[in-house]
Amino acid sequence: MGRRVVITGMGVCAPNGVGLSEFSKALYQGKSGIRFQSRLKALEFGCQIAGEPLIKDNLLEQYFTPLQLRGLNASGLVYGVIAGKDAWDDAGLKPNIGKSPNWDHGIIFGTGMSGADKFREAIYKVDNKEVRRLGSTTVVQTMTSGISAYLGGMLGCGNQVTSNSSACTTGTESVLMAYDRIASGKAEVLLTGSCSDSDPYIWGGFDAMRILPRDYNDDPGAASRPMSASAQGFVPGSGAGALVLESLESAKKRGAKIYAEVLGGEINSGGQVGEGSMTAPNSEAVQRCIQRAVQNAGIQPKDIDAINGHLTATTKDALEISNWSKALGLQGERFPYINSFKGMIGHCIAAAGSIECVGSILQLEEGVIYGNINCDDLHPRDYQNYIHS
Repeated sequence: MGRRVVITGMGVCAPNGVGLSEFSKALYQGKSGIRFQSRLKALEFGCQIAGEPLIKDNLLEQYFTPLQLRGLNASGLVYGVIAGKDAWDDAGLKPNIGKSPNWDHGIIFGTGMSGADKFREAIYKVDNKEVRRLGSTTVVQTMTSGISAYLGGMLGCGNQVTSNSSACTTGTESVLMAYDRIASGKAEVLLTGSCSDSDPYIWGGFDAMRILPRDYNDDPGAASRPMSASAQGFVPGSGAGALVLESLESAKKRGAKIYAEVLGGEINSGGQVGEGSMTAPNSEAVQRCIQRAVQNAGIQPKDIDAINGHLTATTKDALEISNWSKALGLQGERFPYINSFKGMIGHCIAAAGSIECVGSILQLEEGVIYGNINCDDLHPRDYQNYIHS
């Protein structure tokens, strides 16, 4: 069984809201953070819209020193630091400034490709024999573990400090990795989450695959359409979500506010065999993962009130609903409520899971289930076979 693990702090930097209050309000109101991107038009992208957090003037000065801001050009790292520091503060924790690290505190914070713009800058300078002009921050901005290293140094953590990278699964995987480490007694407090850059060098490959919507450049808010019959593909997004996971004993000892308890989960792979590939789900693996998660959490399918789905607004949405229904043995009126925040924020790639975990827990905090947008024309396979609407 292991120790009980709870969530005591959260932070978010999302396309439709930076900070818990703004994000919660935007989800409640169905506010979209997907906007037209002039730089994507200039680069002749087919899809010229994206979800990108709006960072207000002078906000960065609250998180970085003037020296740290010099040459800072990795948006994902910026988003991760904002969300991570906010989550730490929200949990009532202080940065450790002692002579020794705090051996019970650690970081598991994931990302996909970090600092693509910084890489581009470095490539040109190296090719032009200007290595000495790269600057001292190039390494931390371009290595995958840069975000966890940055946060670990900022907070003085001495337990495990690492970054995971598992595409769209990165954020949820980081939460389960933190849960396992605390439950097994190897740490007391872990800051976990994930981040993703706002970068055409990351989004370009998806545009080339023609899996992004191209008919909504003049109507960005209507472009991301999870569970919709008229969905054309996912809208790229970016940002970061962060959560503080803590042993129940530690939280009680500190008198910390507890948002929720993590009961369990499961991680597996479709193996890229059968109907599965690098980008397409293997239904057997998905159903097995759901069933094992329910089992590991010690609950029954009927106990589930709501599902926050992956639901990216692609042709695989109906298959995802089918997998949920078969795995849980529930359909029609017995099928839980299901939503997807991607209608409002797009698919934030490596940051998707962590941002959506924060949103899901905010539903518990606020006592609501946030609605879906852009799915008035619910896909017939979702509606007729599985979901009671």
